[in-house]
Amino acid sequence: MRILFFDGICGLCNELVDFVMKIDHQKAIFYAPLQGEEAQKILGEKIRNLPDYDTVYFKDELGLHKKSTAILRLLYTLGGWWKLTAFALIIPKFLRDLVYDYVAKNRYKFFGKKETCRLPSSEERQQFLL
Repeated sequence: MRILFFDGICGLCNELVDFVMKIDHQKAIFYAPLQGEEAQKILGEKIRNLPDYDTVYFKDELGLHKKSTAILRLLYTLGGWWKLTAFALIIPKFLRDLVYDYVAKNRYKFFGKKETCRLPSSEERQQFLL
């Protein structure tokens, strides 16, 4: 099962979920807010000490990925032209994660913050693990 774990109150993360849902016509990706029970159950200690849930995780057949690797694996999974993003994996992880960390640290300032976690519509409900 492919799962995107995201900050449910982050505007950028919610935009990412909306974007992926538009591209993922096969509905092969599931979504779980980091604040939810399912994420707590699956990720456990990995997220209990996260400051402000500032790390995106993506679980696929290769394992659990975080930060920039999670985003790149997610895009690769979408197929088509998105597979070309895999070339960015040749950039050293510490450099990719420097950019990721900067955006993550400033995401509420740049993209806003929701009062509550994103609630899926009735059509989206089957893709969400809460």
